[in-house]
Amino acid sequence: MSTHIPQQKSIFDPELMRGAFIASLRKLDPRDLWRNPVMLCVELAGLVTLATFVMSLAGANREPALFTGSVSLWLWLTVIFATFAEALAEGRGKARAASLRKSRTEVTARLLAKPDFQGAATTVDAGRLRKGDLILVEANATIAGDGDVVAGAALVNESAVTGESAPVIRESGGDRSAVTGGTTVISGSIIVRITANPGETFLDRMISLIEGAKRRKTPNEVALEVLLIALTLVFLLVCANISPLSVYSVKAAGQGTPVSLTTLVALFVCLAPTTIAALLPAIGIAGMDRLFQKNVIALSGRAIEAAGDVNVLLLDKTGTITHGNREAVAFVPVGGHTEQELAEAALTASLADETPEGRSVVALAGSKYGLRRDAPPADAEVIDFSAETRLSGIDTGGRHYRKGAADATIAFVRSLGGRAIAPDLEDVVDRIARAGATPLVVSRDSEIVGVINLKDIVKAGIQERFLQLRTMGIRTVMITGDNQLTAAAIAAEAQVDDFLAQAKPEDKLRLIRENQEAGYMVAMTGDGTNDAPALAQADVAVAMNSGTQPAREAANIIDLDSNPTKLLDIVEVGKQILMTRGNLTTFSISNDVAKYFAIVPAMLLTIYPQLGRLNVMHLATPSSAILSAVIFNAVIIPLLVPLALKGTRFRPLPAEKLLIHNLLIYGAGGIVAPFIGIKAIDMVVAMIV
Repeated sequence: MSTHIPQQKSIFDPELMRGAFIASLRKLDPRDLWRNPVMLCVELAGLVTLATFVMSLAGANREPALFTGSVSLWLWLTVIFATFAEALAEGRGKARAASLRKSRTEVTARLLAKPDFQGAATTVDAGRLRKGDLILVEANATIAGDGDVVAGAALVNESAVTGESAPVIRESGGDRSAVTGGTTVISGSIIVRITANPGETFLDRMISLIEGAKRRKTPNEVALEVLLIALTLVFLLVCANISPLSVYSVKAAGQGTPVSLTTLVALFVCLAPTTIAALLPAIGIAGMDRLFQKNVIALSGRAIEAAGDVNVLLLDKTGTITHGNREAVAFVPVGGHTEQELAEAALTASLADETPEGRSVVALAGSKYGLRRDAPPADAEVIDFSAETRLSGIDTGGRHYRKGAADATIAFVRSLGGRAIAPDLEDVVDRIARAGATPLVVSRDSEIVGVINLKDIVKAGIQERFLQLRTMGIRTVMITGDNQLTAAAIAAEAQVDDFLAQAKPEDKLRLIRENQEAGYMVAMTGDGTNDAPALAQADVAVAMNSGTQPAREAANIIDLDSNPTKLLDIVEVGKQILMTRGNLTTFSISNDVAKYFAIVPAMLLTIYPQLGRLNVMHLATPSSAILSAVIFNAVIIPLLVPLALKGTRFRPLPAEKLLIHNLLIYGAGGIVAPFIGIKAIDMVVAMIV
């Protein structure tokens, strides 16, 4: 099966809007709407006002039919706008899932009895594969299911899953053994042990996860919903008591009319936290979708929410903080030799070295000293690096060029008859090592020429990212297998808060548990089987898609690009979701203030004319004031849908500053906006009615 992940559709895509509108009407079914109790109450209010409208038409109700009908219409629109927001968020995910399903095509697999390349292979449909089966996948063939490479190595095109066109190596026995169904082998042959039954593959889970309708509510979302229900019940009790109080007040004052049922319903709906209740489902669904845009699959909404509350980040050094490949950054001559001599010897010794380190030596010699040679001489004998010799180089023209570990290079020089070792060699090697780099000693025949400074390059801009995290109160901890000296130097350069050197699996697990016992939320990345215990323990566990199956199963977030720095993006998206909820909740609650000044004077004006002083907006009539508040309460929901789907802009600020910003922008804005909006609507309503 081959797949292609579709591009994100615009919020206002016509096809998406049509589908969302139809879905929003289906969601009016109370059996579906009960999951959003606040909006269910609004729907019941719409039914009540619809009944009063019918009674007004029949003459059984003293309220004008135009007023009751208009209120009923806008209450129904309030519910529809709410279901539309959720349907629109779900629709974006369902559009992706539909495209994924449409593009899948069944393939065959070559089933093996034993994990070797010599056995006979039986051709079967991919749908018949079961967990534990062994399949042979050769060049130009599609991998028929999720699995682990148990033999061989191959270059695999994973663009169907990740969208990245560059092929990757998948091989047995390492941390890059996992393969995903639907990807294609470009070259080489591998034997794959299937790790998922049909319908349970990574792609199937991906389709399920990006369908917003299948998303479970997070604990934070449930807690907020409980608060909204509590507020709704309070306002319901308040409104229920206003009616008998108004009857009593009419008798006591000897004037006016009791508050009508339509007015009470309008007051209840306007005071209930309908704005945030309408947008809450869309915020969560859109958060998972924003992560998916970054090629990250969250296996639960809880994981994203936890990412927003993370206090401690555990990051692998290699590939996250550093580029992973050491680079030659300097030539340091010893024994009276010049840099030019050292550069020439180092270049010659590296001509046949195709490793990233070897290529960086050639590049440095070319850029700094103008030495340009791309291949060893025709008569050269290439000496490959081995664990036993710890040296590499070439022999050419009767001369021997080597580079390698200090002790190994010294031993080689002495084997050629060299006895005098440069007195400053030890100091140079020690200085480079103390700086967190790797000293690579270069020899020419029986003398040592100098040392190459190989440095693990810290990624550009990583210090600024860590500063942002520190500003948010998040502590960063670098995890590395390097020795204490090297780890300390890189940690200081990267400006992490702490580091764990020579880390073993049990050390990572212990560190996570210690932080959790201290009350912190911990996130980490990993891709190897030895990372699985720590990933399972972490609150936010990000596994690389290229990693082993145990690592992927232990994680709650999968990075399709296998880029460890995505952990920083995941934390930002998590915090963005929490910020969006908080901001819109503040706005929803604060915008009730203006509604008090609109509805309360209007409904009690005939009893207490003095309340007219509260009509600070100078609304035209009691009926237009109530209707304007109801209309504003409805239209603010679709106006905020883009913000709910996109999320509020992430600000790496301390909690107290974020709170102040929230109150100033969304608290004050939530108070001011309704005054302006209700007045503008009232002017239009007064002209029409």
